[in-house]
Amino acid sequence: MSAATSPVPSLTSVFVRLKLSLLKNGLRQSGGRTAAYILSMVFGAVFAAGVVLALVLLRGHQDAGTVAILLIGALALGWAVMPLFIPSGDETLDPSRLVMLPLRPRPLVRALLVASLVGVGPFLTSALALGAVLCVAHGAAGTVLAVLAVPLTAVTCVALSRAVAAANIRLLTSRKGRDLALLSGLVIAVGMQFVNFAAQRLGRAGGLESLEPAGAVVGWLPPAAAIGAVDSASRGDYAVAAVRLLLTAAALAGLVYWWQRSLVRLMVEPDGSTIGAAPDAGVRDESAGSGLLARILPGGRTGTVMERSLRYIWRDPKTKAAWVTALAIGLIVPLVNAFQGAGSVYFACFASGMLGMLMYNQFGQDGSAFWMVAQTISTPADAYAELRSRALALLSVTLPYTVLVTAVTAAVLGDWAKLPEALGLALGLLGAMTGAGAVTSANFPYSIPQDSGYKNVAPGQGGLAWMSILGGMVTAGVLCSPLIAALVYLHVSDQQSLLWLLLPAGALYGALLVLAGLRLAAPRTAKRLPEILAAVSKG
Repeated sequence: MSAATSPVPSLTSVFVRLKLSLLKNGLRQSGGRTAAYILSMVFGAVFAAGVVLALVLLRGHQDAGTVAILLIGALALGWAVMPLFIPSGDETLDPSRLVMLPLRPRPLVRALLVASLVGVGPFLTSALALGAVLCVAHGAAGTVLAVLAVPLTAVTCVALSRAVAAANIRLLTSRKGRDLALLSGLVIAVGMQFVNFAAQRLGRAGGLESLEPAGAVVGWLPPAAAIGAVDSASRGDYAVAAVRLLLTAAALAGLVYWWQRSLVRLMVEPDGSTIGAAPDAGVRDESAGSGLLARILPGGRTGTVMERSLRYIWRDPKTKAAWVTALAIGLIVPLVNAFQGAGSVYFACFASGMLGMLMYNQFGQDGSAFWMVAQTISTPADAYAELRSRALALLSVTLPYTVLVTAVTAAVLGDWAKLPEALGLALGLLGAMTGAGAVTSANFPYSIPQDSGYKNVAPGQGGLAWMSILGGMVTAGVLCSPLIAALVYLHVSDQQSLLWLLLPAGALYGALLVLAGLRLAAPRTAKRLPEILAAVSKG
């Protein structure tokens, strides 16, 4: 008796259902994740609808083709660099999860490509591509090419992202890769400020005509070349349109081939990305003994805690990312505004705010290793010594950096007269943020997951994180109000000769706020030590 056999489903349909199951199960993990996903869809749809509407309104303008081409070019660039910024943002982005499955590369690539088209990103990409072709398509030839250009653009963007991810996945999931992602984050932070600077210069340069040289170049780069093909066909240049469309199709084929080769290497070659060479027997490991850092720090518990905190900055990827972001943005914002001619020396306070936030959630930065620190805290005096040492480690970097940013901003603006008052206000804000950070660390600790490159709060602790950050920022703002009031009063009353007093007053007031915050946080830390340990060890 022969048993009836059910038809074997295709690999593509299996991967599509798997992608949908991953999305559904991920949303079931917490209500916050579901709400965030729905909000991202709503805001993404509203943004895409606004861009499409703007492109439709631009239809018929002489520079419509340039705008549409540059938009798709920027979109493709985002798809290319996305794996470098969030390599763990999508569970299906890591092809190393599939290396043990008996799958051939070609069907696997086809199935992954189709499954990758399921999601918010591909939908928004298709919507923007549709808006781009609506902006430039005219006549029968342009309409026909527009029908081909929209799916070709979306599929090419997705294939580009997957090919980059597959080629670099072992690096990106290693510690060196997380450091690379950190560098990429710094690049994008700087890049966003230069984009803002370029946009303002563009507005002063006389409009969209200045973008035509860039559009002429990007129009030959896939997948923007597909939009350029529609524009060329609408203008009657059919030969150029055909070449641009074929160029995009060839690029898609090349990306798929590159992706397939990367998958083959991933499945047959051993992972050596995290295997380091053994150190020579005669080479001394400086981290194992007392190096320069240990020699310049004070002795006892203070120096030990300071050294541990400073080493975390260099060795822990999450801590390093927070520090580099704060240092970079704290310098970029005042300087870019100063170079634009619309800045002020007081913009240096932005650096104080960014750096002061590094004091928040001090114990959560330790993660599960905090239990070793907890063994050394039994009294409020122990807690005070721990918090004071952490604050000193933080201030050893943030204090001179605040002075440097304020001085450089004043130099760029040529406004040295306001340096004392701006520096006093910046130091006061830094002290307020540091003191408030100590208090919030004791009252609202939360865990920072180490197994994910893009999660900074464990599931279920989002409320604690918001209370810690927003509550501390509001408190710091209130604490700085006396300095702000004194600054405004001296300016309004035309007592310019007394403004220099804000420098020593701000420095002294900031130091007092730090001490007050540590004194308030120490007994709370000692009393709530078991709760803090449970909170930071979660997830």
